[in-house]
Amino acid sequence: MVNICEMLGIEYPILQGGMAWIADAPLASAVSNAGGLGIVACGNADADYVRSEIRKTKEMTGKPFGVNVMLLNPHTDAIMDVICEEGVPVVTTGAGNPGKYIPKLKEHGIKVIPVVASVALAIRVERVGADAIIAEGLESGGHIGEATTMALLPQVVDAVKIPVIAAGGIGDGRGIAAAFMLGAKGVQLGTRFLVAKECTVAQSYKDMVLKAKDSDTVATGKSTGHPVRVLKNRLAREILSLEKRCADPSEIEKLGAGALRAAVKDGDMVNGSVMSGQIAGLIGREQTAKEMIEEMFEEAAAVYENRATICRPRGTILRNG
Repeated sequence: MVNICEMLGIEYPILQGGMAWIADAPLASAVSNAGGLGIVACGNADADYVRSEIRKTKEMTGKPFGVNVMLLNPHTDAIMDVICEEGVPVVTTGAGNPGKYIPKLKEHGIKVIPVVASVALAIRVERVGADAIIAEGLESGGHIGEATTMALLPQVVDAVKIPVIAAGGIGDGRGIAAAFMLGAKGVQLGTRFLVAKECTVAQSYKDMVLKAKDSDTVATGKSTGHPVRVLKNRLAREILSLEKRCADPSEIEKLGAGALRAAVKDGDMVNGSVMSGQIAGLIGREQTAKEMIEEMFEEAAAVYENRATICRPRGTILRNG
């Protein structure tokens, strides 16, 4: 099995999530400089924006970084051209199968790592040439699938031969250790990096994440076929109310249009879409990306050194085994 760190040229097997309007050059470069793989997110942006962020990232780090492409973006073809022209070493993808783009990306020596929410999609993207897979559970912030990370991850690991990276519900060293025990070769984190000092989201967004409890997220938009996990606020309650009344999905999508940008850039915590994973309740302070990564992997190492007892058949106990 290929080692993720060797494949991507990084020190720690950790990727920063491709969060639209959030994962920009300052955050991506900070994560890469700290030894992980920083990711610049395209979201619904056009190719010019993506090229600008790529070049900014190159100015801020000499280490590998990636670009996340949301395949429903109408500018995807042009964005893929920019990625190839700029020589980005890694592409992660969401919202679909990147198969049509993989040959061209591979011709330019670019590693392709799709985000999947099901075993079926994992198998399909492996067949079309993906280098690794990010298996993302419904604990994640933003757009989600239907399976939890703990259920999805080992099934994906068993179904494919390429490395699997775990995402969803991971926010500290214990989560990292658990992901590796389930067969992951790396992890991807989004919500924890929301409160990185280098993250450029509005401070009110960070504060809402820092104050969140375990029950403060909700999945909205299920009736549209594109559920999104967010922190509870007035917008979330309005969307849930519309869904309860079986409103037309277009009405719900119209209400959410531009809401993420309003939260990220304008700091609107009332009518903005405050995307966050369920792990928010575990996050209590701002740190630099470097401090986060080093702390989490020190925690993970401690978990392995002091791992709990494992029961053998007939009641015998294996300690530290």
